[in-house]
Amino acid sequence: MTSRLVGKSRVHTTVLSGVVARLGDRSVRVHPRSVVVVVLLLAGTFGVYVLGLVTGDFPLTVGQIVDTLNGFGTGGMEYVVFDLRLPRLTTAVLVGAALAVSGAVFQSLSRNPLGSPDIIGFSAGSATGAIVVLIGTGGGMLAIAAGSVIGGIATAVVVYVLAYRGGVQSYRLILIGIGVSAVLASVNTFVLTRAGLRQAQAAQVWLMGSLNGRGWDQVLLIACAVAVLLPAAIALGRRLSLLEMGDATAAALGVRPERSRLALVVVSVALTGAATAAAGPIGFVALAAPQVAKRLCRSTGPGLVPAAAMGAFLLLLSDVLSQRFFGQNTLPVGVATAAVGGVYLAWLLAREWRSGWR
Repeated sequence: MTSRLVGKSRVHTTVLSGVVARLGDRSVRVHPRSVVVVVLLLAGTFGVYVLGLVTGDFPLTVGQIVDTLNGFGTGGMEYVVFDLRLPRLTTAVLVGAALAVSGAVFQSLSRNPLGSPDIIGFSAGSATGAIVVLIGTGGGMLAIAAGSVIGGIATAVVVYVLAYRGGVQSYRLILIGIGVSAVLASVNTFVLTRAGLRQAQAAQVWLMGSLNGRGWDQVLLIACAVAVLLPAAIALGRRLSLLEMGDATAAALGVRPERSRLALVVVSVALTGAATAAAGPIGFVALAAPQVAKRLCRSTGPGLVPAAAMGAFLLLLSDVLSQRFFGQNTLPVGVATAAVGGVYLAWLLAREWRSGWR
């Protein structure tokens, strides 16, 4: 290991642990491979974003996109870019990042790759809260978002209480979460039967998880949530890494396990709730993105930043491909992610079964 002074900071470099920059009494560990993976994912996301802007029923060139963004486009170009494509693509990026970070946190807390909010029922709870508001009160985006967050938090409390028995074991949390998710799916169906025809149709389309018709209201909602909650999750990342070692070890290192776990759960459920309110319950992004990112980075710890980059890339790519491959019959992105994610889930279940439930 080598070290050198940079200003008032000392930077230590080691092949195994990457680079550690110490600023006063704080230190930040940076893994070079993770940095490369994040940069490549961001570049890929930008490329798919541009592809989504220039392709479609009304194709545009990159030059026309630039002119339109600078205020020199025609009325038709401005409508296509500002009203149709930019909001949808931006929502996809932000929702994907939010779901992936939420999944990374829950998988780290449960110490199990199946510990994802869409598997253990938190996404279903968020959907239930949003549907009740949507059908019961006809509320706007803020009301739906509040109902989604409240539904997710209530579901998290129920699952945690039912799974707690002298502690929470991951397999018990996952199995109870699957059961609660099934119950909530029935509740959602019951609520739909009590709605009017138009309300039920709108809610059913929303339940599929879709980015169709997303506007700047949804962008503002998920952007505010990500701007507040994503830094909070990253700030709690060190505690999350210590909690992976066990409560006793975390407490010995100065972390209060229950308080930290509660803060992480609230932040993660809020991210899931905001993403669900903006785009509906999109499955398997929260499950797959953190695991794929972790395998690419080959680093220990929750890896929240790589997970966010992977989630944004996966959801944006899924949405653009689902639009372009099916022509006029646009496939909701939730259907696309469920089709691919179902195969991944089957593989993951088989892998966990062979290795034994932890």
